[in-house]
Amino acid sequence: MRPSTTSPTGAERRFGDDELIVTKTDPRGVITYANDVFLRVSALTEEQVIGQPHNIIRHPGMPRGVFDLLWETLRGGSEMFAYVVNLAADGAHYWVLAHVTPSVDGSGRLLGYHSNRRVPAPGAVAAVRRLYDDLLAVESRHSRPADAVAASRALLAQRLQAAGQSYEEFVWSLVPQGAAA
Repeated sequence: MRPSTTSPTGAERRFGDDELIVTKTDPRGVITYANDVFLRVSALTEEQVIGQPHNIIRHPGMPRGVFDLLWETLRGGSEMFAYVVNLAADGAHYWVLAHVTPSVDGSGRLLGYHSNRRVPAPGAVAAVRRLYDDLLAVESRHSRPADAVAASRALLAQRLQAAGQSYEEFVWSLVPQGAAA
């Protein structure tokens, strides 16, 4: 497991445009499967990740408000696409276009979550980084995590409303025409 003292180094790591990062978790977000691409990019071993919460790779530059939206969407039974910056065990960061979906059995009982991540377009990362920096700034004005999340979600909703978009529409507006996700 990555020590809690791991700090971002500013080094960016990329993975191949033809590669997918794949993980599966139980309903609480504890990792039950991680593919070789995830292990390589996160600089972790299978032994270090299986049984750990997925937030083992949470980067401090990822707004809490976006994760709150993600979990709200998943708990509602829907899939979500999101731009996410993750933190590898060695302090490097990597951006992904994540597709997270609930996994259910034949009777609709939640078994966990499945996530595939692709390399996002460079222009998408630049646009997302500007938005996320603004969300992080508003979050930093609050000492209580719940207040930080609420403020971030409010600013996100305000920005999306001003653009006439949902978060999903924002995500897809940044995917180059003809690119598969």
